[in-house]
Amino acid sequence: MSNPTSGLKSDDESESPESASETTLRIRRRSRVKTSHLRRNILAGFGVFTLVIVAFGAWMGYSAITTKGNLESARDHAQSTKTALLAGDTEAAERSAADADKYAAMAYSETQSLPWSIVSAIPVLGSPFDTTTQMTDVVHGLTKEILIPAVDAGTALAPDELIQSGGRIALEPLREATPVLEQTATAAAQLSARAAAIPEASFVSAVNDARTSLVDQTTELTNLLENTALASRLAPAMLGADGPRNYFIGFQTNAEARGTGGLLGGYGVVRVDNGTARVDTLGRSTELGVDNSPIDLGPDFANLYGMSRPTTDFRNSNLSSHFPYAAQIWQSLWLQESKGEVVDGAIATDPIALSYILKVVGPITMPDGERVTADNVVELTESTAYTRFADNNSARKQYLQNIAGLVVEKMSGNISSPSALLDALGRGVSEGRIAVWSAHPEEQELLAATPLAHTVPTDAAPFAGVVINNQAGNKLDYYLTRSIHYTADSCEGDTRNSTVTVSLTNNTPAGDLPDYVDGIVANPRNLPQGTNMAAVSLLATQGAKLDSVGVDGKISFSASGKELGHPVFMALAEVPKGQTVDVVFKLTEPTSPGEARVPVQPLVDDAVVTIDVPTC
Repeated sequence: MSNPTSGLKSDDESESPESASETTLRIRRRSRVKTSHLRRNILAGFGVFTLVIVAFGAWMGYSAITTKGNLESARDHAQSTKTALLAGDTEAAERSAADADKYAAMAYSETQSLPWSIVSAIPVLGSPFDTTTQMTDVVHGLTKEILIPAVDAGTALAPDELIQSGGRIALEPLREATPVLEQTATAAAQLSARAAAIPEASFVSAVNDARTSLVDQTTELTNLLENTALASRLAPAMLGADGPRNYFIGFQTNAEARGTGGLLGGYGVVRVDNGTARVDTLGRSTELGVDNSPIDLGPDFANLYGMSRPTTDFRNSNLSSHFPYAAQIWQSLWLQESKGEVVDGAIATDPIALSYILKVVGPITMPDGERVTADNVVELTESTAYTRFADNNSARKQYLQNIAGLVVEKMSGNISSPSALLDALGRGVSEGRIAVWSAHPEEQELLAATPLAHTVPTDAAPFAGVVINNQAGNKLDYYLTRSIHYTADSCEGDTRNSTVTVSLTNNTPAGDLPDYVDGIVANPRNLPQGTNMAAVSLLATQGAKLDSVGVDGKISFSASGKELGHPVFMALAEVPKGQTVDVVFKLTEPTSPGEARVPVQPLVDDAVVTIDVPTC
């Protein structure tokens, strides 16, 4: 039987069959369509991605500019806060501190956003953003943890309120501010350490400059707050808040060099009660005598200076550069001169420090009408007086005593600019021209950590303390200039070679000067008039050994000793008028950690100091 469907055909079977070429063409057409769609999708996606990147970059740029603006506003308001505090305007300080904190918080918030965090995490590219984030964190801490609490201290920080009419110091507000000042000093030290730990940005110099500025400012702020906190602890008791205090004040003459500055030329006794000071005793140094009962300052001191009888003869009472030694000797000399009064401490100053003070308080007028000003007081006291009173040493000392007394009296009057006076005193302290010692151990322990103490450090860090002591008994150090150069090898090995070169130039003018100025008290070698004879001592790094010492290119003899853990080497330099002599110490010293230090003895000149010692 035949199949009933065998005569029927399907639709496909009814069309003509598709050729291979047609099939290929159709496939290609479909492929081109898909490719075109894919390309359009990719281009669209790339366009969206580009827009996102551009928008993100624009936002980050805007954010960076906003952050920069907020940080600058915080800085400006912080400066306004400082100005208001110093002016005693507490209300203005509060407003400025609040504004500084507001802008610092805004900058901090900006850097805590998700986009900023994402960019900061990108290696290299994100480095500037990461550095800025850490900087804003520190600035925010400065305004919140330091600036605002400092304003709470109020008038204790304002010089115009601190120094009152008649020169009286307001002690109670200062004492009341102590807890806040100590708190802010601690916070500042922590923030300063955090600022120093911020890494430098990889390629944006402006960010690195801002980082360096922040580190410098936080370091300066820490020092300021620590010193202010220390002053708030020390000043009330030392200035008589808990009962009267008495201090010996020594007026040094830098024209004849001594370890702490210059020969003791005159003295006074300052009496302080509840912030008010007065000088009721002024005397000539000769009144203190040259044959007093000695005191014991330890075997090292005796071995190094004993032959000069420093504890019994006022002329050699300050051979050491360590001021506490001179202060204790002066205390002893006054105890014997006054027949029993024990002073609570000692203060040293010199004519150059007095010039800084006169620049603020104004000139003084001598009994004969002569005006002594900031511009002429140094020359008058260190040079002119020796010519004017060449044949009357007693009159010269009285003249110098009158100047010192009038300056102190002027400081005790109404001060037109207390902040300027504090700046002047601070400059004198920083140069070692004003030094303070307290006979109360707990106070001296605090003082010893400040420049006021003028002490020789007892740590092992690299050190080159150069001390000049006049050996001719003349006044030629008024014309002396110094340069000191300290070099050392690398940090490799346990020891390294070092060299300390001291260049002394005798600028004594041509012409005749009084013998008292340019003569030589003991001159067995018949050296020419005008020769400067200097005992040059080097307090070296602890553990250092002297290899050689040369004076003017010739090997020289050196005396040696020890002071507060430092080896001391001394050579004699004879410097003819108009010439320069080099004293060169060559040493082998331990490769000690720490930054090298070269303290400058406060003489008339500004010594030139260069240090080329790697920090290990």
